[in-house]
Amino acid sequence: MNIQEIKQQLTLSSVLQHYGLKPDKHLRLHCPFHDDKTPSLQVYYKTHTCYCFSSNCKTHGKALDVIDFVMHQESCSKHEAIQRCKQLIGVPISAARIPSSPGVAILGHMFTYFRNAVHNSRPAQDYIRSRGLDATVLEIGYNTAQFHHGNRRDEMLISSCVEVGLLSPWGTNNRDGGQAYKAFAKYCIVFALRDRSNQVSGFYFRSTVNDDEQKHFYLKDRKGLYPGYPTAEAQRLILTEAIIDAATLLQQSAITKEYSVLSCYGTNGFTPEHWAAVKSLSGLQEIIFAFDSDEAGNRAVAKYAGQLREQLPHVIVSTLDLPVGEDINSMALSHEPDLFVHLLSERKDFFLSSEKTTPEPLPVAALKVPSPGLDTANPYKLSYSTDHAFYYVQGGISKQLDSMKVTLVVERKDNSQKSRNKLDLYEDKQVDKVSREVSEKLLLDKTLLEADLYRLTDLLDGYREKDLIKPVEGSGTGVYPLTLQERSAAEAFLKAPDLIGRLNDQLGMTGIVGEETNRLFLLLIAISYKMPETLHALIQGSSGSGKTRLLKQISDCIPQEKVTKLTRVSDKVLYNYPEHYFINRLLCLEDIDGLSEEAEFAFRELQSNGELNSATSIKLDNGQITSGQKTVKGPIASLACTTRGEIYEDNMSRVFLLAVDESSEQTSCIISYQNAKASGQIDSKQEQTTKCFIQNIVRCLEVCQVINPYASKLQLPPDAHKIRRLNDLFLNFVKMITLVHQYQRKKDSKGRLITEISDLEAAIDIMFDSIVLKVDELDGSLRQFFEQLKSWLQQQHGDQYQSAVFGLREVRQSLKFSKTQVFRYAGDLTRLEYIQICGGHINKGFTYKLSYCDNYQLLRERIRNYLTSQIQSIRVSAQDGTLEPSPVLK
Repeated sequence: MNIQEIKQQLTLSSVLQHYGLKPDKHLRLHCPFHDDKTPSLQVYYKTHTCYCFSSNCKTHGKALDVIDFVMHQESCSKHEAIQRCKQLIGVPISAARIPSSPGVAILGHMFTYFRNAVHNSRPAQDYIRSRGLDATVLEIGYNTAQFHHGNRRDEMLISSCVEVGLLSPWGTNNRDGGQAYKAFAKYCIVFALRDRSNQVSGFYFRSTVNDDEQKHFYLKDRKGLYPGYPTAEAQRLILTEAIIDAATLLQQSAITKEYSVLSCYGTNGFTPEHWAAVKSLSGLQEIIFAFDSDEAGNRAVAKYAGQLREQLPHVIVSTLDLPVGEDINSMALSHEPDLFVHLLSERKDFFLSSEKTTPEPLPVAALKVPSPGLDTANPYKLSYSTDHAFYYVQGGISKQLDSMKVTLVVERKDNSQKSRNKLDLYEDKQVDKVSREVSEKLLLDKTLLEADLYRLTDLLDGYREKDLIKPVEGSGTGVYPLTLQERSAAEAFLKAPDLIGRLNDQLGMTGIVGEETNRLFLLLIAISYKMPETLHALIQGSSGSGKTRLLKQISDCIPQEKVTKLTRVSDKVLYNYPEHYFINRLLCLEDIDGLSEEAEFAFRELQSNGELNSATSIKLDNGQITSGQKTVKGPIASLACTTRGEIYEDNMSRVFLLAVDESSEQTSCIISYQNAKASGQIDSKQEQTTKCFIQNIVRCLEVCQVINPYASKLQLPPDAHKIRRLNDLFLNFVKMITLVHQYQRKKDSKGRLITEISDLEAAIDIMFDSIVLKVDELDGSLRQFFEQLKSWLQQQHGDQYQSAVFGLREVRQSLKFSKTQVFRYAGDLTRLEYIQICGGHINKGFTYKLSYCDNYQLLRERIRNYLTSQIQSIRVSAQDGTLEPSPVLK
């Protein structure tokens, strides 16, 4: 390998990455060759050179290429730098002496050009990121198809590209009348296929636009392997079905340290070159198939596993157990990187697992899998598979029985080539025409295609008839399957001591700042969606207090397949949901103030009765109008936000009322969190991981009956608002505390969970503020304002604060409330006779003074003592077996 070939294959980006150097957004670096306080080394990715503008640098005045950079970085001779560059490319010294052919030289040169194009193309970068790949780690190029235009037009380059297949003659140039050319694989990302000497001998292209019939392209006379020939020391080799799957695994150092990776070229793409490479590995102990988990992938694994066992009897053949329909790349996009380490540790020996059900290995010819029926898992992409092709019906089918108009995609199995057509399957002439056209395009037998289409028509007929007669069910009722690892982690958490405290800590790690009691209270209310007796919460706070964000963060901790979040609800929309949609579901309304009277009534009935029934008009097929009944079933749990909790008198008794913390201390905590997150001190990804973990905890909770042997021994304050419903809410909340502790609680002979005294204590601690709000005449936000007003008057006027006169302007300026808030609070307090107007004028502003000054802290203490004394009495009676009368509220 000569110097020119080194410069063609070794990019400056990979050299900088090797030395841990990363340019800033202006492509500047602190020069490593002198004491550089400000970035003075400019990087030029297009030419693979860099230049230091500092006169103090020993390299000043000279543009450095990759060899020069390595020489100065390692303080070595140029010959040593050349050898080091060869090692960075990954070429053994013996292989580096083999001269490359002209075709290999032009491919290496073009791949360097393609790799540079990635840095200058946002669409390429976006597509690469969308596939979960990292162009700074992998060798990925991008073909803009512009390398033969304008100033870049080089006849020698064009001739070489025509020879290898990157260009083909295409008409004439309209400007000068000369020969025009069409570029191969335009707008594709590019992966290099390498020969045994690690030189580029071919390309694999993957379309980024997918608007053609094919997504995959190879150069003519395909040669080379990806990512290259395995090293001679390879002991465990992973075979992937696709190059992008191999690239996905190559990014993970935990895998590449233990395994070699080699990509096949599809299910029929284990070529003679692959065979030669595998057979040359003298130390090979195991081959691991990581093919797609579909029919074609399973057949390919069975085929090649049998051949490998015959050719290499000493080598173990195993497979990765991927979920049905998944591949390596799709799994990487939806899971954490350590998933593949886990899958590799759980891989199965192919022959041991298959021989459990098959006494003798079947010959490859006998492994033919019969074609399944219609796959209706996705109603908007119905699929049908035969031995030679896939058929997809995009967008579903019409409900009209007099036609079968479809958008049909036919995909050839061995090379994924596709044909797209619109036709009516009930029209024999159209079926015949489409069969002929697809046959010519995909090189498939016309008779087989026509037979497949008639079979597909029969399957679609049966599916449509079944779909028309079945009842319409709610969507979103899917079940999230927990992996063994996820379930084990969640159950271990549920079995450990201090569950409530640790669960609260987890909520804090999701980004919920402060609100320690409220966030835990809301989570337990939200989890009640699983129970027959669900709970509901109304979160109250002034505008901008963070109530909606609190609701959203709590709902994010509930399994998303069981959550419906709505910003706006029209009058009758709740009546129009499918009958079973809301069964055991969490409904979140971001602002209940925006509900009309009709929508509020429907929401309230769904909360209380767990069902909506409405009479409606129905138009029959003959045009006649008749009456019918529409039913929407529950039960639901619900969370809603409001700024005016006191106006929902009918809702107040049905829900737990919570007031967000609007204190200055809470404001300081929120601002500190916002600053820490903006500065990068808080990891948003870790917050999302914690939310997913809490979701798994909720999924592990089973619905159980709960009995509370202490239900009659604990009485709530008799002066609470609508004590009958509050007592029912309290008992149901105690059930939720017990349910969450189901892995730690005893069961009776009927399998029912038994409530413990600690569950009563936890329930009282968590919902204490809500109980106080039920006793207090003021709602949460109004009470917080009134307490701040009294404290401010005491600071200003001392012991005379009850007779002090104040104006609303000085109140809002001192307490930092908005004009609208202060006016509304003043009106509410005046109406409730807590303050009174004592002077002023409507045009100049009124003055006020306190007319009633209650002791809120004494009220809280009285309620706390009342409940605590009962708990102590229950605990004593439980220890000595005696019963004591409930204490009387004094």
